[in-house]
Amino acid sequence: METRVDDVRATEAGRRRSASDEKILAAAKELFLAGGYDHVTLEHVAERAGLSRQTVYNRFGSKEAVFRETVRHHWSAFAGPDRRFVEHVAGASAEEVLRGFARSLQRFAAETDQIRFARLVVTESGRLPWIADEFHRLGKGPVVAAFAAALDDLVRGGRLRCPDTYLAARQFMGLVQEFLVWPRVMAFEEEIALQPDAEAVVEEAVRTFLARYAPAPDSPPRSA
Repeated sequence: METRVDDVRATEAGRRRSASDEKILAAAKELFLAGGYDHVTLEHVAERAGLSRQTVYNRFGSKEAVFRETVRHHWSAFAGPDRRFVEHVAGASAEEVLRGFARSLQRFAAETDQIRFARLVVTESGRLPWIADEFHRLGKGPVVAAFAAALDDLVRGGRLRCPDTYLAARQFMGLVQEFLVWPRVMAFEEEIALQPDAEAVVEEAVRTFLARYAPAPDSPPRSA
């Protein structure tokens, strides 16, 4: 896999994405999700997008780069915490931050191709481990890091008491995704049919997290 050159080219394409790029990424997404990684070629992507193979190559350079940019484009739809989110919730309560983030996770799973992408990663990563690495590096990793940064802000403001915000961020995501994401990824039909309402899952996750990490009433804010 031509990681460095292709990743730079894909990143640059993402920054100045053209109408042709949008067609290529939409076509590639459907092909990858429908048939898996190995069954897709640049010719297939070009044909589905209504463009020439040379155009696809000129914009992205290789199938690996097309896949990476497709994943990047997918995760860009996540309306969860980036640094701007952290700034916007600077005055919010821990409960509001947690609930907002949990609902972002729920919406992302319900309203995008996240479940299909996760199935693709599970299927392909045993044979092609880099696919899982890229899915994490371009998406879940930054989301976890940004959420941990939001928890850091809450700790500094005295709104949480949490010694390891990265661990806590992953714990909270697990409380939500164990019910709202993974049963759908694994197609556990009986469990899906019996699982509680999404809002109930979110509220219980918030309560459980705060039961562990809410500060004592007289705890002073932690200095930066």
